[in-house]
Amino acid sequence: MEYKDYYEIMGVDRKATQDEIKRAYRKLARKYHPDVSKEANAELKFKELGEAHEVLKDPEKRAAYDQLGASWKAQQDFHPPPDWGSGFEFHGAPPGGGQGEFSDFFESLFGQRGGAGGSRGFHMQGEDHHARILIDLEDSFNGVTRSISLQMPEVTADGHVVTRNRTLKVRIPKGIRQGQQIRLAGQGATGMGSGKAGDLYLEIEFRPHSHYRVEGADVYLELPLAPWEAALGASVKVPTPAGAIDLKIPPNSQAGKKLRLKGRGIPAKTPGDLYVVLQIVLPPADNPEARALYKRMQDELAFNPRASMEVA
Repeated sequence: MEYKDYYEIMGVDRKATQDEIKRAYRKLARKYHPDVSKEANAELKFKELGEAHEVLKDPEKRAAYDQLGASWKAQQDFHPPPDWGSGFEFHGAPPGGGQGEFSDFFESLFGQRGGAGGSRGFHMQGEDHHARILIDLEDSFNGVTRSISLQMPEVTADGHVVTRNRTLKVRIPKGIRQGQQIRLAGQGATGMGSGKAGDLYLEIEFRPHSHYRVEGADVYLELPLAPWEAALGASVKVPTPAGAIDLKIPPNSQAGKKLRLKGRGIPAKTPGDLYVVLQIVLPPADNPEARALYKRMQDELAFNPRASMEVA
C-alpha cells in the first residue's frame, strides 16, 4: 500500500500550528470542492484532502502519525511497524470500526480508532481514555506488575502539538489475552466541577515473539527436528512460555504434524492449548562425508516423495 504524506497533501510544514492547518484546509477545500472546482482531478484531490485533514486536525492522530516520520515516502510498499501506535493515549469512546470513505493507508493506521471519540456534552464526569500497550506473552502466563509509559498529545498555547508522558504501574492479570482491556478507574480525563474522573482502558497486544505465535488462547511453536528424530522418534527438550518440558516425538513423524499439549496455552478458567508444529531440518551436504551419506541413502532407500503424483 502507498504511504501518504498528509503534510504534503495539505501543503503545510510538519511544524505547522493547528490554526495553520485549519486555514490550509479551508483554502484547498474551496479550490477542489467537486461542486465548484474545474480541476480535472478535483474529486480525488478533495477526498485526499479530507483524509489528511481528518488526521492533522486531531492532535492525537497527528502526534501518532508524526511518530512514523517522513522516511517511508521512498518505499514502494508501506506496512505499519508491528508496535505502531502503542503507548498513545486517546480520548473518547472505545476503539470502533474504521472510516470506510478513507484509504487503506488510513485504515491501516486508524482503522481501530478512526472515529472521533465524541463529547460528553454537559456531563460532569471526565472522558474515558484509551491506549494500546505491548506486553510479553510470558506476562500473561505469570501475571505481573509493569511500569507502563504513555504519551498524551496536547496542543500548546501557540497551536503546536506536543506529547506529555506519564508512567503508571499496571497489574497484568494472569491469563489476559490479546485484545482484552484493563480498566484503570479514575485515570482518564479530570471531571468538571465535582464530577469524578473518567477511566483509562488499556488494550492488550502481545509483542512479536521469536518462538511463539498466538491465536486466541492457543499458542503455537514451530519445532525444528533432525530427520532421524522425526523418522525414529525421540525425546527432545521443548521451550514453552511456562518453562521447558520433555516432549516425545512419535516415530515416522512428518513435517507439519501438530502435537497438541492440552491446557498448556494461555492460562484461564478454560485454558488454551499449546500446539507444537514439527519442522524437519536437513543437515547440509557441505563435505565429502555428508555427500556420501546422502548418496548412500539415495541408493539404498526405496523412497520417492512424489509417488502419489501422476507425472508423465
